[in-house]
Amino acid sequence: MPSVRAVLNYAVTEIPPAKIFLGLSNYGYDWPLPFVKGTTRAESISNKRAIELAVQYGSVIQYDETSQAPYFNYTDAGGTEHVVWFEDARSLSARLDLIAEYGFQGAGIWNVMRPFSQLYLLMNALYNIF
Repeated sequence: MPSVRAVLNYAVTEIPPAKIFLGLSNYGYDWPLPFVKGTTRAESISNKRAIELAVQYGSVIQYDETSQAPYFNYTDAGGTEHVVWFEDARSLSARLDLIAEYGFQGAGIWNVMRPFSQLYLLMNALYNIF
């Protein structure tokens, strides 16, 4: 969240907040470890798939308070360690709170083609959706 806030703090100096839509990610990344800059590539996965991986490998989903995002580690069948970062209701709620805090117009979701019930339930609880 510190990086997100840095971008938003700059954005509102250049654009009226009422014209800004906050982008929300609706996906996660599965990173093989160790990370090697310029070499290691993460796989983009759905939030649902992230949770399925945690269950499959018996991983405990943790929550990073600084980034306001869930993550977990697992070791695949080939012995490669992974770290997975994704979104859940807590992380999405933290980002949605920024809309009111900054006075933004609303939010845009990327990628809406990856259904995620936590996102839709959260938005339904917070907003009147027609």
